[in-house]
Amino acid sequence: MMGGGSVYWGRKEESREVKGIVVIFAWVSIHEKHLKNYVDLYSSLGWNSIVSRADFLNAYYPERAMSLAFVLLNELLEELKIRTCPLVFVAFSGSPKACMYKVFQIIQGTGEDQLNPESQLIRNCVCGQIYDSSPVDFASDLNAQFALHPSIRKMPGPSKLVSWIAKGIASGLDGLYLTGFESQRAEYWETLYSSVDLDAPYLMLCSENDDLASYPVISNFAQCLQDLGADIKIVKWNGSPHLEHYKHYPIQYRAAVASFLEKATSVYSHRIQKLGERNGMHDEISELICGLQKAAVNSNQSLRRVALGPSDHFFLPSSADYENNRESGSLQDEQRERPFSLPVPPSINAHSVLGQILFDACVPKNIEGWDIKFSGSVKGQPFASTRRHSPFLGIKCNRRSRL
Repeated sequence: MMGGGSVYWGRKEESREVKGIVVIFAWVSIHEKHLKNYVDLYSSLGWNSIVSRADFLNAYYPERAMSLAFVLLNELLEELKIRTCPLVFVAFSGSPKACMYKVFQIIQGTGEDQLNPESQLIRNCVCGQIYDSSPVDFASDLNAQFALHPSIRKMPGPSKLVSWIAKGIASGLDGLYLTGFESQRAEYWETLYSSVDLDAPYLMLCSENDDLASYPVISNFAQCLQDLGADIKIVKWNGSPHLEHYKHYPIQYRAAVASFLEKATSVYSHRIQKLGERNGMHDEISELICGLQKAAVNSNQSLRRVALGPSDHFFLPSSADYENNRESGSLQDEQRERPFSLPVPPSINAHSVLGQILFDACVPKNIEGWDIKFSGSVKGQPFASTRRHSPFLGIKCNRRSRL
């Protein structure tokens, strides 16, 4: 228990056979024993259920409704971090005003308070909404009907006394919340209409004999959602009163709910597949960009390398290195560099015709007695300065070279 109501699990099994979680939004207008029948119904269809039971005053104190919504969403978030699954919201009677519309504001980011960035996880899992004897229009003329708990209204006794008490409470509510109630009511309906952005189908269970959640209100609500592009199915009965559709028509009720849950599961699977493809495409693009960057770096390095033969290791210094080393003079003799391996292709053989054209000189086979000096540095270290009297594949310096 906490301020605003209570949140508890109606059924929570860890089995992989569980198809999803049904989030039941209840108000004081539905009895606890009556509520258990719906928990058992969804359990028989393979769904876990969590119940958010709101207090009576939540419909008139948005702060209490927001507090209860945070508790519910935090509990759902802890469960979805372990294993994601479909979520279906089920609202009874006045519960959308007592809690559910605040849940919509949080996960859609339209309210002043937000859960955290992880609330997107909950939004991605919501794949269906069921309204049973709901939504209810909290207008002034309905305050008298909701002012007393249903169990109190059904108590035996003088009907006039009960009527006076109800009217007295309703009058007090009108006087207390007259200034802000209409703005809350507008915010309430606007949020319910915005739930179409969740891209989840709707199931409306109603009756023409419902004196609290009247059929014209529900029909108008469904029509507005449909105009916004929502997928809606309405199941209407004639003889069942408020919150007693399942009691009077159990077979039809169960069939409608079972069919809708299968549809919601299909919507969830399609959405997860679509999100997976989007993330996979993002990963492929990132890998492609990374590969292009590596190729550009390798290409830039290879432009400064020249191989004299398939098995040689040679580095051609830059012009800046060459000028600096000319001024510094010759380096110490007999210093050797660590060989820097180069890929074989592409290479230029100095003995080939192309090599003779580029270097404008025929390379003699016997170069004994020649002094060959290369000056340069790799990472600040001298890499070559030799005087050898052994066979070596060299290059005769010629000032008239085209290079």
